[in-house]
Amino acid sequence: MIIKPYGYAIWEKMQAELDTMFKDTGHENAYFPLFVPKSLFEAEEKNAEGFAKECAVVTHYRLKNDESNPGKLIVDPNAKLEEELVVRPTSEAVIWNTYKTWIQSYRDLPILINQWANVVRWEMRTRLFLRTAEFLWQEGHTAHATQAEAMAEAKQMNQVYADFVENYMAIPVIQGIKTESERFAGAVETFCIEALMQDGKALQAGTSHFLGQNFSKAFDVKYATADGGLEYVWATSWGVSTRLIGALIMTHSDDNGLVLPPNLAPIQVVIIPIYRGEEQQKEVALTANKIKTQLEQKNIRVKFDNRDKFKPGFKFNEYELKGVPLRIAIGPKDLENGTVEIARRDTLSKSIVTQDEITEYVSSQLSQIQSDLFEKAKAFRSENITVVDDFATFQEVINGKGGFVSAHWDGTNESEEAIKKATKATIRCIPLDNEKEDGVCVYSGKPSQQRVLFAKSY
Repeated sequence: MIIKPYGYAIWEKMQAELDTMFKDTGHENAYFPLFVPKSLFEAEEKNAEGFAKECAVVTHYRLKNDESNPGKLIVDPNAKLEEELVVRPTSEAVIWNTYKTWIQSYRDLPILINQWANVVRWEMRTRLFLRTAEFLWQEGHTAHATQAEAMAEAKQMNQVYADFVENYMAIPVIQGIKTESERFAGAVETFCIEALMQDGKALQAGTSHFLGQNFSKAFDVKYATADGGLEYVWATSWGVSTRLIGALIMTHSDDNGLVLPPNLAPIQVVIIPIYRGEEQQKEVALTANKIKTQLEQKNIRVKFDNRDKFKPGFKFNEYELKGVPLRIAIGPKDLENGTVEIARRDTLSKSIVTQDEITEYVSSQLSQIQSDLFEKAKAFRSENITVVDDFATFQEVINGKGGFVSAHWDGTNESEEAIKKATKATIRCIPLDNEKEDGVCVYSGKPSQQRVLFAKSY
């Protein structure tokens, strides 16, 4: 997947905001190797088994010229690696092998590390932004002295993700925990945030894992306690990826292109001049630059598109496609009247505003758009959470209306797998704010203590 500059600018905004949130919670950035010796990758059995089918493996370290076919290269059979290398699908193995040398005493804990990196997972069915063979992400890896500290960390980072996705991306999420079959490979508990896309499918937007002592035992990472004992370290890992750009597109956008929430838009306001002749161009540009300066003083991200090779109509369409929240058009009549035309991307509505009111109006509109996008997505989600109590209705909703289905589940892998096989719907999460409620499983009829959320997903 190639991410063009404008798309990458969106990712950079996500990175910047998340990086600040990570550092505000005490985390530091580091970087670990892309290539993982196979023996390290195999050390934690569940993790290795979970990712085995998605691994790209390096077996040789050199190519050579094909003597029988000049100009072609072949693998040099004499350059076979003594040990094969896995191209990281995730970094727990190489990081915990490193932590073994970093951690000796309780004084070395906690370790709160994050890295921004790329990973490779050999997806058989790719979807742009959602499932690609290589993608960008961040992955946090922390080490703690106690189970309680590690569990608190996993929950805290899931909350960080929820705050970011809701406050910056304007996407409402449901926080929950995954069932055993949906857990991250090697985790004791996986916390998640689940969002609902406009096509009625669910998207896992972020996950945070309580790893228990699985990795510290696999890599023999122990620490000397304050009273002289020796204990295994407790661990977490957590991550989000460029999948968030897919979430952004599928939650807010329409047939005209992107609709970006102002908090993440690389360009919040674009100013487009309308003129005929060089004299009008100069007059309009003078006013446009003045407005641009005023808005930038309020920390608003503004672009004045003064390219003279494209007509205003072309520019209107371009920035609509790019999802720029507000568009300001200025022409000769606006100069005479002391006004501008301001168009909202989300509603496609237009307003005439006096030039004296522009700064205050633009600031309030950006806040309003951010709020409106969130409320619209939240209303859509509410309308598409359906409570069902029998399997016939369950199938009807899943295959028709779609969205989240709230239903009782008996807690067994057997029922979960049978429902998935019959409907292609999975348990997206057990919501953290679930109320206990006696009932019977929608599939097996066995007793159940709570409802869970099912949906088709990506």
